Amino acid sequence: MEDLVMFDFLKGKRVFITGHTGFKGSWLSAWLLQLGAEVTGYALPPKSPDDHFCRLGLEKRMRHIEGDLLDLPRLSAAMREARPEFVFHLAAQALVRLSYAEPKLTFDTNVTGGMHLLEAVRQTPEARVLVFITSDKCYRNHEWAWGYRECDELGGGDPYSASKACAELVFRSYHESFFARRENFACATARAGNVIGGGDFAADRIVPDCIRALSAGQPIRVRNPDATRPWQHVLEPLSGYLALAGALATGGRKYEGGWNFGPTKDSNRSVGDLVHRVLGEWSSGEMLVERDPTAPHESRLLHLNCDKAHSDLAWKPTWHFAEGVDETTRWYRRVLTERADAWAQTTTQIATYEQALTVK
Repeated sequence: MEDLVMFDFLKGKRVFITGHTGFKGSWLSAWLLQLGAEVTGYALPPKSPDDHFCRLGLEKRMRHIEGDLLDLPRLSAAMREARPEFVFHLAAQALVRLSYAEPKLTFDTNVTGGMHLLEAVRQTPEARVLVFITSDKCYRNHEWAWGYRECDELGGGDPYSASKACAELVFRSYHESFFARRENFACATARAGNVIGGGDFAADRIVPDCIRALSAGQPIRVRNPDATRPWQHVLEPLSGYLALAGALATGGRKYEGGWNFGPTKDSNRSVGDLVHRVLGEWSSGEMLVERDPTAPHESRLLHLNCDKAHSDLAWKPTWHFAEGVDETTRWYRRVLTERADAWAQTTTQIATYEQALTVK
C-alpha cells in the first residue's frame, strides 16, 4: 500500500459519506478532512451530545445534512447538489441485539436504505467511486476455525446479519444491471467486523459499556466473557476503505467485488481478554460476569480471511489487538478524565496511525 499510504489522491476531492454522525462515519470524516477532501455527510442526527461526531464539532467542519436513507428524494437531492466524486456508504442499523427488538427498522435501514443509496448514486453522473460498507456478519456463520473468504456463502440467522447479506445482494443487482456498463465508474463492497475506538458511546457494545462502568466507579458487567471476536481499531478498516477507493479510482473494474478488512488471527480474542486489557490500561476497576441465559443468540466465533486485500491492495493490519485496545482506552481516559480536546486527540491518533503505515 506504499503508493496509497497517505491517501493523497483524496486531497481536494468531493466526497459524500452516509452515516457520518455514527462512530465509524465520524472517524472517517475526520480523516478525510485531515486529507484535505471536501466532505459532505448525510445521516440521521447524532443520538447524544456525547457522540464522537458532536465532541469533534464536525457539524461546523464539514457539510452536514440531516436526513433519513428512507427519504429517497432528499437523499438524491443532497447527492446531486454535492456532486461527489467518491461515495462511502456507512449508514446502517449496526447492532445485533437491537435487530431482534426492531427487525423491521433493521431491514428498512440496511436493505431499503442501501438500495436508496445505490439509486442516488445511479442518478449522480459525477460519482466515480463507490465503497459500499456492509459487515463481516453478511456471511452465513458456521463458526469455523478458519476465516471466511469473499466468495463464501452469504446469509444470517439474526435480522442484522440477514439484512447485511440482503444488502450485498441488492448491491450485486445494481452492479450487474447498471454500474458494470457505466463509464469512468467502479464500485465494491467492504466487509469488516467488531471495531473499537475512542468516542463510541453506543448502547450494548462492550467497550462503551466498559468506559461507562469505569467512569462511574462500577464493575464491568459481562454476559459472555468467552465469546470470541476479531477486534480491530476503527482506523484499521477505514484504512482499507481508503485503499480500496484509491484502487477503484486508478485501477477501475479490476478492484470491483467484495473485500474483507479484518485483523490478524491473533487478534481474535475473547470478550474477557478485551475487558482485562481495558482494565490494565485504565489502571483500575474489575470485571463481573453476569450470564444471561435468556439473551438472544450471538455468534461465538467469526473470522475473516483477508488474503485478497493483502495480495491485491497490499493492505495489512497495522495496530494489532494490544495496540488497538490501548489506543482506544487512552482516547477515553484522556478525553473523559484528563479533559483533553477530542478533535486534537482524534487527529493525533490518525497521524500516529498514518506514521505506523509508512514504516510497517
